[in-house]
Amino acid sequence: MTLLFSVNRSARTRGFPFGIVDGIVNSRVSPTVLPQASYLTAAATGADSFWVGDHLNAFIPRSIATSEYLGVAARLVPQVDAVLEPWTMLGHLAARNRVRRLRLGVCVTDASRRNPAVTAQAAATLHLLTRGRAILGIGVGEREGNEPYGIKRTKPVAQLEEAIATIRTLWNSAGEPVSRDSPYFPLANAMFALPPYRGKWPEIWVAAHGPRMLRTTGRYADAWVPFVLSRPTDYARALEAIRAAASDAGRDPMLITPAVNRAVVTGRNRDDVDEALDSDIVKSSALAAPADAWARHGVQHPLGADFSGVQDLVPQTMDKQTALSYTAKVPASLMKELTFNGTPHEVIDQVAEWRDHGLEYLLIINASPLNPSLRKSLAAGAPYLKILRGLKKL
Repeated sequence: MTLLFSVNRSARTRGFPFGIVDGIVNSRVSPTVLPQASYLTAAATGADSFWVGDHLNAFIPRSIATSEYLGVAARLVPQVDAVLEPWTMLGHLAARNRVRRLRLGVCVTDASRRNPAVTAQAAATLHLLTRGRAILGIGVGEREGNEPYGIKRTKPVAQLEEAIATIRTLWNSAGEPVSRDSPYFPLANAMFALPPYRGKWPEIWVAAHGPRMLRTTGRYADAWVPFVLSRPTDYARALEAIRAAASDAGRDPMLITPAVNRAVVTGRNRDDVDEALDSDIVKSSALAAPADAWARHGVQHPLGADFSGVQDLVPQTMDKQTALSYTAKVPASLMKELTFNGTPHEVIDQVAEWRDHGLEYLLIINASPLNPSLRKSLAAGAPYLKILRGLKKL
């Protein structure tokens, strides 16, 4: 049975709320030109928030992030792994943009790589600097940002649960020494004297997918922001699990905002969109999908029938031949499942279907500029803006 949910009244009165996610990659021009352009786009189109990722390198295999496959964009971004530090970038954007002040978030920070005390400090600092506009997105992290740097992730879900508990313990310590037993992040007379902004700490948005993570989200999170769920029916079932866990924990389940982090691929017409979806660069994003998503389309994931997806992907180790052999196996139907794609009207209809399955907040990754054709990449700009404006009418 299809599970349908109604959008809350506040979301209806101001259109469908959305934010834009930027990968904050250093460019040949300057480290800020691309994030600033994305921020201004968000501000001009009525976005509610602006988000940056928290990675040490990209999810695009560097071996194919060349002019041959990425087009002229490779000249602007010669190193796709040159990812900037998120909290520093958000502080810069907060100081520079004072006309339309968007909420600012990290989507999402890594509970394994970053000590939660440092994360608590960064988020609280941004919250004070922005007068209450900071959002802390947090998840279990990925192998690519941990293991190459000597960081072990033996029990990432347990670490995430302890990280959230540690952050809340520090925030609620009222500036007094606090101790807490933990197998991962023990506190012993720890001090945290930064105050909340007007009595409120940043919201915590959890990137959750598996059953235990969904229960954690229901117990502790202010919002849910998954990445790899690719069908609206799966989204609705997971949302039911979160709300059940919230209710069991004595929380109001309707106070948890159901969001999603999802790529948009658009263009002037369906042919241009399908051409972009069929490019090796865009298809490489399908490697982050779990094996069961591939299996639904009759194809085994190149990294194995049990591959869990983005959290175990290490793209920087793939040479060109390997990366291209993987992308050659990506079916077109899988790319259509993993993205919002098509003309503006088609994309808005797809978002509406997710809304009818419980989605109330969309975080958008604009993947349209990855089209290797410069002409078609630039031509996708107008349809993309039309989609953003169209969301305000949903």
